[in-house]
Amino acid sequence: MTHLRKFFRQYLKHYVLLLPFFILFALFFLYPLVHSVVISLTKWNGIQAPVFVGLDNYVRITQQARFSTSMLNLGRFVLIVVPMGVTIALALALLVDTFTPRWGNFFRSMYFFPVIIPMFLSAAIFRYLLSPRVGIIPLGLESIGLTGINWLSNPEYMVPAVALVDMWRAIGFNFLLLFAGLKAIPREYFEAAQVDGANRWQEIRHISIPQLEPVLFLVIVNGFIGALQSFDIPWLLSLSTFVNYGGTRNGMLFPVMEIYMAAWGRQDFGGASAFAVILLAITLVITVLQFVWRSRRLAK
Repeated sequence: MTHLRKFFRQYLKHYVLLLPFFILFALFFLYPLVHSVVISLTKWNGIQAPVFVGLDNYVRITQQARFSTSMLNLGRFVLIVVPMGVTIALALALLVDTFTPRWGNFFRSMYFFPVIIPMFLSAAIFRYLLSPRVGIIPLGLESIGLTGINWLSNPEYMVPAVALVDMWRAIGFNFLLLFAGLKAIPREYFEAAQVDGANRWQEIRHISIPQLEPVLFLVIVNGFIGALQSFDIPWLLSLSTFVNYGGTRNGMLFPVMEIYMAAWGRQDFGGASAFAVILLAITLVITVLQFVWRSRRLAK
């Protein structure tokens, strides 16, 4: 009892200061999460009382063609966005790190600018840039012999179009994180490498990238989580509505779009919750695997 009193007397004020965070976290995160899992086990249209159906929603959702299409689109999107986005952001950070402070500040601002542009404006810009008749991108590709690419209506190219816009927006943020990580590396490491005769590539390989490992890991994990939740860009690029969404032959259909339409378009809150729980499970598994892989690699 004396030990317990001493503990409360010493640490109670700290927990009281943290209490608002835990209350808000429980109210706006834990409760909706648990409620979604419960609703996923029921048939509910948002008006009448929920009816317990067990795992029927999961079976029904996974057997729908829209489920497999949206997951395949998401898989293609993640495989494009994460590796290419991180690689380009890292390359830009390494490049700008060699500039003078004045030019470095200029390019930092320029690369970060797309991050602060509203999402709908980004989609409007790229709908024009990808237009088959007047868009700079199709016309530029035609000049080198790549003709007939319709980014916004051909299902083969619709996911790459979404990936292009997403990378344009996200690279600036990742670049800023990686650039800050580069600036945190002690200059003495590079000076010692130069004394030993190391070239620029050897400095990047043996100093920059190993020292950036924590930041790179953060960028990769954040990239996966953000890509798995993609909604705004494909919705806006495909001009989706409650009547017609996902673009031509569902070429821009993504899981969060289907969840949104199942809930608010068809009032199938049980099915939407089941799909959301599946997507959450996939996100958790991928994130946990990344942390496990990193911990084992660092333990070697």
